[in-house]
Amino acid sequence: MEQLLHYVWKHKMFPITELRTTDGLTVEVIDPGLHNSNAGPDFFNAKVKIDGTLWVGNVEIHDKSSDWFLHGHDKDPHYDNVILHVAGVIDTEVRTSRGDCPPQMRLDVPQAVADHYHELLTTDSYPPCYKIIPDLSRLTVHSWMSALQTERLEQKTEAIAARAKRMNGSWEQAYFITLARNYGFGINGDAFEAWGEDIPLNDVGHHRDDLFQIEAFFMGQAGLLDISTVPERYRKDALSEGYFTRLRNEYLYLANKFTLHHIDAGLWRFLRLRPQNFPHIRISQLANLYYEQKTSLAALTDCDTLKKARSLMSTHVTPYWETHYTFGNPGPKNAKNLSAPSLNLLLINTVIPMLFAYGRHKSDDKLCDRAFDFLEELRAEDNHITRMWREVGLQVDNAGDSQALIQLKNEYCDRKDCLRCRFGYEYLKGRKED
Repeated sequence: MEQLLHYVWKHKMFPITELRTTDGLTVEVIDPGLHNSNAGPDFFNAKVKIDGTLWVGNVEIHDKSSDWFLHGHDKDPHYDNVILHVAGVIDTEVRTSRGDCPPQMRLDVPQAVADHYHELLTTDSYPPCYKIIPDLSRLTVHSWMSALQTERLEQKTEAIAARAKRMNGSWEQAYFITLARNYGFGINGDAFEAWGEDIPLNDVGHHRDDLFQIEAFFMGQAGLLDISTVPERYRKDALSEGYFTRLRNEYLYLANKFTLHHIDAGLWRFLRLRPQNFPHIRISQLANLYYEQKTSLAALTDCDTLKKARSLMSTHVTPYWETHYTFGNPGPKNAKNLSAPSLNLLLINTVIPMLFAYGRHKSDDKLCDRAFDFLEELRAEDNHITRMWREVGLQVDNAGDSQALIQLKNEYCDRKDCLRCRFGYEYLKGRKED
């Protein structure tokens, strides 16, 4: 309930009746102040007229006024400059650490707002605000989508910056790890990230001109060159073909030379995975990408058009994997190039966030702007989330829109965080058909 009181105060959704303090003084809210989500009073620098006198300071809000003491505000000097204490129930007088008694006001949540909030939390339909979507103005939709798009890029930027920090400030390694993670295409994302962190790029760089050695590095560090990782029915063929043995021997040499330790092969998931997404195939594609010098940060930042970025991400497997999905299991010849949908996902989840994150790091607005330009130029993702929003009347024109709507569902709808959502705000105002 306190969260809803915060919302009503922040958006001045007050009851029609005149606002008054507990001792009968009139209250006029000029500015509700800046909502504070950290320690301290709930709203900073509010402007409130009490009995005609303008007060500027902080406002604290509780379900019950006795929560003031429950939370220890009577002993905390940070609450000494509260100019108004607002509560749904006034059950006691409050005092500051200086012994002052700030004025109090009881605030009722308007019934319509309470009803609409209850509907948002309990409706079986998804998204719960579907009724108002067709009636929203283009400005409301566009402004919220733009904010969500930026918010999603900011989240990805934080993840990339955290990788760079773990790699002792190496943005080159952070880019490789980000690329690797997204080669997991969801199911093996965590395993690929662990693998990417375990790839010693400086050591691999000494063998950059030898694709076979690069693949030995990559497969070996993935733990896939232990014969026990090959399904038992394929082990004999894997050994007789020779390629597995050659890779394993090369990796043992490299592991001894560079003191390498591979990740646990048990991290890789194969169940209900399309053969095209098997780790062996994705790692071979990454080996080719590295061999062709497409995994460097400089190559990425040189891509000033989406066409160049798409070309940079395009890759294929090494010859052995054109006829295999795992060691010792042959099949029809297939170059196993990245599919167009997979390529688009890499652009959306790797190229664009990396340009934005590195642009922020280097204070290079051109890179940040390029990230947004690419999002607008790319076709929207087609998945259950974008289809859901389309069905309730939202246009999804490009990848920027689809990323915004993924952010909306994951961070707001799924968490029932309607009070922070601009669509939820419109719903609470009562714009749906009653």
